[in-house]
Amino acid sequence: MGMAIRIGSGAGFSEDRIDPAVDLAERGQLDFLVFECLAERTIALAVAARQADQAGGYDPLLEERLRAVLPACYLNGTRIVSNMGAANPQGAARRAAEVARDLGLVGLKIAAVVGDDVRDRIDELEPFGQEPPPTEDVVSANAYLGHEAIAQALDEGAHIVLTGRVADPSLFLGPMVHAFGWGADDWDRLGRGTAVGHLLECAGQLTGGYFADPGFKDVADLARLGFPIAEVRDDGSAVLGKLENTGGRVSVATCTEQLLYELHDPQAYLTPDVTADFSTIVFTDLGDDRVALSGGGGGPSPRKLKVSVGVDDGWLGEGQISYAGPGCVERAHLALSIVDERLALCGLEPLDARFDLIGIDAVARGAAAVTAPSEVRARAACRMSTEADARRVGREVAALYTNGPSGGGGVSTSVRPVIGIVSGLIDRREVSQTLYWEVS
Repeated sequence: MGMAIRIGSGAGFSEDRIDPAVDLAERGQLDFLVFECLAERTIALAVAARQADQAGGYDPLLEERLRAVLPACYLNGTRIVSNMGAANPQGAARRAAEVARDLGLVGLKIAAVVGDDVRDRIDELEPFGQEPPPTEDVVSANAYLGHEAIAQALDEGAHIVLTGRVADPSLFLGPMVHAFGWGADDWDRLGRGTAVGHLLECAGQLTGGYFADPGFKDVADLARLGFPIAEVRDDGSAVLGKLENTGGRVSVATCTEQLLYELHDPQAYLTPDVTADFSTIVFTDLGDDRVALSGGGGGPSPRKLKVSVGVDDGWLGEGQISYAGPGCVERAHLALSIVDERLALCGLEPLDARFDLIGIDAVARGAAAVTAPSEVRARAACRMSTEADARRVGREVAALYTNGPSGGGGVSTSVRPVIGIVSGLIDRREVSQTLYWEVS
């Protein structure tokens, strides 16, 4: 079977729990610990943060995560890969070096992967589902990079690799290519490695998080959910599991659900590295929260890379108010109709508007309650062109205290900028990856 490496998933999104990653760093006997922290809108918000502070723009939990796991990773020889660089990988590398020095860890090599920012080529993008937005509305434009620079950084001795926008499975594929020396056209192994990365990328989703449904799919001890580990062989096969004495479960069912997560064509899962074929993957239950993965393959990588484009999309004004007791639903409907009419009387035209009764029709639009609830929360949310107009939404909800139906209380209001996301395509030859280095 050849050699094997152990890869742990330390995060599945930017605000994920940190303690499961610490447990992996301390007890996981890992070769690599990977933190996937970058969603489509996350990087657009990070770009906006960097515009406000040129030293910022990386993941806000970067320092806290590194302080928590670096001592154990250093002691155990575990190398870290993450897209916590977000909109400022170089700044993230500098901060990581400072954290390492503060911890007394001298000589750590930290690489930042640069090259995903393609805002200066926004006019070259091909539309992908939507027409490109006006240039003046563009906040960010980031191409999905592949594994190449990650593998190169590890080849050159990096202890920590921090990236911006990289395809999620590529964060995990880079360590595999580094460890096993897979060729750039070894499509079947790259496809299987991508499947492993896809399974690990959402962390707790593989070990029972998001899977749990009491009475149908029970998962024990979710408050102590353990994050997953993959023991990957040089042929791309793997065994998936979690640490002993942690909550959650790893089963054929949890693995199957995660394999299908955000999947369009299982025979052609497009990434910057490979067109992966998941249709022949087989999961085998080994017991004790261990599942073997075999099968799968791949074909040549796409000629074009996906680009995630963040656009300025106005301001969201929101207000909520609760009603309880007999007639609460009717009073809540009346309250929302008042807000809607008040906005019209003030000459305000929302770009989008939603008036919901949370628990009745906020998610399942048009649904009817089976029984009359004893309480309900009314929500008005309107996307407006200006911040001032968005603030008016919350003010009108607050005015319901004394200008609306009886018994309203517990008002909350908020205003925030809206970052919209559209996608485009760019010729991969127009995008290059480079490395920036820091040493602690």
